[in-house]
Amino acid sequence: MVQSLTSLPSDWSGRILCYYENATSQVQLARIANIPNWLYERVVFPGQRLLFEALPDALLEVHVCTPGMTLLECIPCPQLRVRETVQPSSDASNPGGRSN
Repeated sequence: MVQSLTSLPSDWSGRILCYYENATSQVQLARIANIPNWLYERVVFPGQRLLFEALPDALLEVHVCTPGMTLLECIPCPQLRVRETVQPSSDASNPGGRSN
């Protein structure tokens, strides 16, 4: 039996944080169905952004919401993984922000 869950069970390790944005003018359905005992589905409106957790083996299917539910693309979730970037502080080399 497949469960429809919004987040992965807490005992599943190796989860990754993913980001997807609907950059089209059409309503889409984002779906992950290739993970046993877990199903993720979200309606994504034009310009809407999603943050979600998935397993590295997951594939995000993006369907256009038409009467035939056309498959637009299938994206491996590691390609959608959120990566933290650290920007240097503007006053890191000048503590206190004072000029000499």
